This record gives sequence, C-alpha cells and structure tokens, in this order.
Amino acid sequence: MSTIERMTITVPAEMAAVLRQTVAGGEYASTSEVVREALRDWTRRRDAERRELEALRDAIRAGIESGPGIPAEDVYSELRAIVAERRAARV
Repeated sequence: MSTIERMTITVPAEMAAVLRQTVAGGEYASTSEVVREALRDWTRRRDAERRELEALRDAIRAGIESGPGIPAEDVYSELRAIVAERRAARV
C-alpha cells in the first residue's frame, strides 16, 4: 500500500468553491478525493498523449526510412493524366 503525503495547494476561489460544492453535493467524501480523481484523469490523459506522440514519431521515422519522397506536383501530374485518359476512354 502506498504511503500518504500531505500537500498544501493553492487554487483560485472559483475552483475552491467548485470543490466544496462537489463534496457538499455528495459526489465525493472530501476535497482530497476530488483532487486525486482529477490527478488520475490528468495522468491517464498525459500517458495517452505520450503514447500518441511516440506513435507519430515512429510513423515519421518509418516514412523517412522508406526512401526518398516524390514531389507532390509529380504525383498530381500523374493523377491528372490518369483522370484525363479515363475520361477520354468514356467518350
């Protein structure tokens, strides 16, 4: 079981009011529970963002390692030629 460490934090009055209202409304037993839940959510979100960033880095690395790219204008020129050929074939 983890040890508990007491901390003092400072929040704007509006946040403090929301914390107190949440506890008073019965959603949580204490303001500490609210803060712990918020930190758990933040940690999960941060971890997910880190995983997504690493996946993007992996994709960029794979793209770089796959060889030289083709200039976009060359690709569009080829596509325009293919479309023109298909349209001409339908006529």
